[in-house]
Amino acid sequence: MNGFILISFLFFTLLVAFLTWFITRREDMRSQNGYFLAGRNLSFPLIAGSLLLTNLSTEQMVGLNGAAFTDGFAVMVWEVGAVVALLAMALFFLPRFLKSGVTTVPEYLNIRFGPRTQFITNIIMLSAYALILLPIILYTGAVGLIGILDLHTLLGVESYGTLLVLIVIVVGIIGSLYALIGGLRTVAVSDTLNGIGLLVGGFLIAFFAFKALGDGSFITGISKLGMIAPEKMNSIGSAQSSVPFSTVFSGIMLLNFFYWTTNQQIIQRTFGAKSLAEGQKGVLLTGGLKLLGPIYLVIPGILAFALFAGQNIKADHAYGMLVNHVLPTPLAGFFAAAMLGAILSSFNSALNSTCTLFSLGIYKEKINPKASEKLIVRSGRIFGIALAVFAMIVAPILAKTGSIYSYLQKMNGIYFIPIFAVVLMGMLTKRVPSKAANLGLISGILIIAVGYFVPPFDGIVAQMHEYHFLGLVFAYLIIMMLIVGETHPRENEFIQHDVKAVDMTPWKHAKVVSGILLAVIITIFVLFADFSVLG
Repeated sequence: MNGFILISFLFFTLLVAFLTWFITRREDMRSQNGYFLAGRNLSFPLIAGSLLLTNLSTEQMVGLNGAAFTDGFAVMVWEVGAVVALLAMALFFLPRFLKSGVTTVPEYLNIRFGPRTQFITNIIMLSAYALILLPIILYTGAVGLIGILDLHTLLGVESYGTLLVLIVIVVGIIGSLYALIGGLRTVAVSDTLNGIGLLVGGFLIAFFAFKALGDGSFITGISKLGMIAPEKMNSIGSAQSSVPFSTVFSGIMLLNFFYWTTNQQIIQRTFGAKSLAEGQKGVLLTGGLKLLGPIYLVIPGILAFALFAGQNIKADHAYGMLVNHVLPTPLAGFFAAAMLGAILSSFNSALNSTCTLFSLGIYKEKINPKASEKLIVRSGRIFGIALAVFAMIVAPILAKTGSIYSYLQKMNGIYFIPIFAVVLMGMLTKRVPSKAANLGLISGILIIAVGYFVPPFDGIVAQMHEYHFLGLVFAYLIIMMLIVGETHPRENEFIQHDVKAVDMTPWKHAKVVSGILLAVIITIFVLFADFSVLG
């Protein structure tokens, strides 16, 4: 391992840490509003940068490229399809959230349905982040860093399991410091700085991988990819793919919609927007940047297949091997630092959101309603420390899974679908009561869990594809809540009041920009579509 790689890695990592401290050193981190919402003063570049990098972590870089290694370009639906959800967030969901002046999604459900719905949602989200999201971020981050930096050689550790545990602990500690000391604004600033490095690095990986495939020629590499693996360049997933085309309009669409419109970890930074217009610009800018996602989140996985075909490597190891193989030595440390930034971004964002859910939804509401703002913030930090330690313990166990990205989406479905259905019903209806929402949350999770893990139902779900199963559960939840709303409606129609938290004047170009982004999405699908795989 060249010492320059380690030096450049440490330099870029410490530079981001210093700039983050310098920019946020005068911010109020002791008040509830300052710590959890950055004082409601985030501008659209910070919102977009933080949204993008919170999403763009190693479960994406490693996991989605690993999925592309196996299934090809069709997995780009997770990136391109996400833009549709972002359009919905900008035009429909964000105005309603900001109008209520909420800090968390469960807090909105409290306004719409009552405290019991808020409590149930808080418990669901806290459990999901602790058991699913945080451990996966640490695991994929460690796998990516081990491959990129060739840490076996650098640290002299032969056992992969030991090395995995070591890197998980280091990343977990650093990420915890960002989230628990600095609050949302620190997270947003560090996200934006790291995002620049990661985007540049991601494009460079694709560039150098094409050159490697083309024996030094970028153009030749593009031509050879189409000849070596033409079946991998189809935007339409076959029935054997992890993303069959029909699932784009069922489970995949629903998972994308929850993730970008209702997932506390992601949308918390939009709640910190200084105005609706700034929030909409930030969300739509994120949508535009997501359209570039396949270049560095999907294409490298296909290139890894072309370069390493026949080597019998695990899909989730493909990206790290590719980076280590094609990236020039002077840039390896820089990219590893940017990768670490992505890991930290998703980890500290998820941890910050989890602390917010606990402090405001559990501690303040149930444990100590009279707590001062200082105590509320402190409770979140203590809970965050315990949760970070738990995630570090669970993360290495995930080495036993197959495709980590498929595992992530499968587990996400358990809580994504019920929460999204309840939030959507809350926004679209005025008479659906709290009992319908509570029944929807609990029954939805139980039905999906039984369908995934209890024989013989798991076999039935496997035959229909789990994403179609999620679509059916979603339809059941919507119909059930509408029926309850008709038979046992609220006594009074729900009326949402503007609490004047921010300026609610919408961005005048929001609809035009949304139309342009939608047209680009359709164009991408059509250009790379080969519908013969559906025959």
